[in-house]
Amino acid sequence: MASMTHDNGFSAFTGLSFDCYGTLIDWESGIAAELEPWARSHGLDETRDALLDAFAGGETLVQQQTPGMLYPQVLAATMRHLDRHYGVISSDDQLAAFAGSVERWPAFPDSAEALVRLHERFRLIILSNIDRQSFATSVPKLGVDFDLVVTAQDVGAYKPSAQSFPALLDAAAGIGVDGSRLLHVAQSLYHDHEPAQAAGLPSVWIDRRHDRPGFGATPAPQHAVTPDWRFISMAALADAALA
Repeated sequence: MASMTHDNGFSAFTGLSFDCYGTLIDWESGIAAELEPWARSHGLDETRDALLDAFAGGETLVQQQTPGMLYPQVLAATMRHLDRHYGVISSDDQLAAFAGSVERWPAFPDSAEALVRLHERFRLIILSNIDRQSFATSVPKLGVDFDLVVTAQDVGAYKPSAQSFPALLDAAAGIGVDGSRLLHVAQSLYHDHEPAQAAGLPSVWIDRRHDRPGFGATPAPQHAVTPDWRFISMAALADAALA
């Protein structure tokens, strides 16, 4: 279930940085819960995975073209991209509902308990493709007060931007977590593991899609990437890190 290639083990780290949406918050279920009724309203007979794949392409394009755009507006612009992709026209109400949907996205059932356990030993940091106001709606679902939060709004760009992980390392140093003692935890190979590796950070892959094909709501990685650890749940990570 898990593989380890880092020689020092978890005891080498004092801080854990996390992607949030896709890793701690079940963003695929949240996105699908919005897009499936949207598709039906337009007479589209699309599977969940097809909608998530179309979302991934649209969101990535929007974030690349407008890196300073706040995430609710990214969601609205992504829905406009889906309109063009499927040849439909969303209503203003549909655009507004999707733009504000982050607050309805559920946490994975194991996230809060695992984070509480991990916080006993590690400083916990968020590095997320989100804005601060939207992230605040997810915090009560996660059960902990994070020691540091770095958002795309703070960075002015979205992962996998080359700006994101240097910003994380600078901010972590400000709370006493040296980059050599920081471990990044994430689901997306494209958004997180590739740029973390490029920044010299070891990483843990929470493989939330281990029992499903494809990449869901994230693009495929651009290059082969091998995380230092792989687990299929946050609970399994906590068990290993605290053993």
